[in-house]
Amino acid sequence: MTARQDPADGPPLPSPPPASSPAVRAVMQGNRRADTRPEVALRSALHRAGLRFRKDAVLWPETRVRADAVFRRERVAVFIDGCFWHRCPEHGVMPATNRAYWEAKLERNTIRDRRNDALLRAVGWTVIRIWEHEDPEEASRRIASLIRAHRATPS
Repeated sequence: MTARQDPADGPPLPSPPPASSPAVRAVMQGNRRADTRPEVALRSALHRAGLRFRKDAVLWPETRVRADAVFRRERVAVFIDGCFWHRCPEHGVMPATNRAYWEAKLERNTIRDRRNDALLRAVGWTVIRIWEHEDPEEASRRIASLIRAHRATPS
């Protein structure tokens, strides 16, 4: 497997595996990148809690890292991770069909998540990862608590 790298993105990621057929490729391209049901539920809970944020925002121009909810002033990035796509320890499953493809694809996602977290923390961001199966109200309370703590701390 070769590596592809954008210099601003940090260490290289393995190249994405090729789709096994044009039909699989079409299905993969049809998956939503933003505004999934768990994202909308969490953003609604955050909004009800009185928090305002940017959605699906690039964190800084030199990189392609996008967070699902961004609190710029507090430098907090929130990611809502799907259990399948990000290998949830409770609910993540490995498909039996085309196993090599899925192992490579999901491993690449995991490596990218860890790399992005490290890059963001290195430049002063706090990273919060929420699993799609988590209760949005509870996740919202955790995020609100962190945001209030950031706002109370003098810069």
